[in-house]
Amino acid sequence: MKWRLSLLGLALAGFLVPLPAALVERFYSTTMFPRIQSIVTAASNRTGVVWFDVMSAIVVIGFLYLCARDLRRRSPGTALWRIGRRLVTLTAVLYLAFLVMWGLNYRRESMRQRVPFDATRMTPDAARSLARETVMRMNALHDAAHLEGWVDSATVDPVLVRAFLDTTHALGLPAGATPGRPKRSLLDWYFRRASVAGMTDPFFLETLVASDLLPFERPHVVAHEWAHLAGITDEGEANFVGWLACVRGATPQQYSGWLFLYSEVLAALPADAARDLRTLVAAGPREDLQAIRHRYEREVSPRVSGAGWRVYDGYLKANRVDAGTASYAEVVQLILGTGLR
Repeated sequence: MKWRLSLLGLALAGFLVPLPAALVERFYSTTMFPRIQSIVTAASNRTGVVWFDVMSAIVVIGFLYLCARDLRRRSPGTALWRIGRRLVTLTAVLYLAFLVMWGLNYRRESMRQRVPFDATRMTPDAARSLARETVMRMNALHDAAHLEGWVDSATVDPVLVRAFLDTTHALGLPAGATPGRPKRSLLDWYFRRASVAGMTDPFFLETLVASDLLPFERPHVVAHEWAHLAGITDEGEANFVGWLACVRGATPQQYSGWLFLYSEVLAALPADAARDLRTLVAAGPREDLQAIRHRYEREVSPRVSGAGWRVYDGYLKANRVDAGTASYAEVVQLILGTGLR
């Protein structure tokens, strides 16, 4: 019984006790975590099997089996007590594993503290200039990007790997982050119905990607998930790192990055400026944007998506990301404030 109480106490302390961001940055995010990530991701990359799926199946089936055994062999009151105690213990173990393997990165210093950031750069004129540049790049890159094409969905793109490692070096992140092999999870049905493009497995540090992504969407999504593997937990910061990696790549990766940014800068503009911007998009990129919209209409369930994103919003806020899912949109602020592009 004592060991159960100790586990529960550690888990509660991990959840409730505030840790100085500078301390987490120094002793975990830039020291301990990079070593864990390089070993674990390299191991999980060796197979196309999603280790997260295997672990989830073992945990769920094992838990249900023990629950059924308790209900058969014991009185209802005793069985419920044992099931409740087991559930609390399992939750504590999984939460502590989550913190050690990846989750403590939620307590690290923000990107704005780690790279030169000047809020005075975030002006309406700068946002409009970035928006015009985004459309210009999309229009210019479209034909060549489609001609060169994109790598297979399950392949680690070596061009994107080099660009990603260059980006992490430029941002002062620990060297040697291991990019994850894109994998398709048993959760893929949920990803498609909930409009989840990808996920980073926080236990085995794998890169999970939705199967319905279009080829020109995939490079930015993969680079975004690799940013999580480099210890970036904030979604806006991961979007920023993923975008920087794409624009440092070859033509197909660049096009993916600018195509992603288009919807972000559009949302940051006043309605009249956004309307004017849409008229500047050439036929090729417009067709790709329509293809993305049609994919969304075909695959996504508004009910599943709404429920899933509300849960994820609560998860982010519980992990001290105050903006919740709204943090995804902070990529424009980071691009403008850092001047990195």
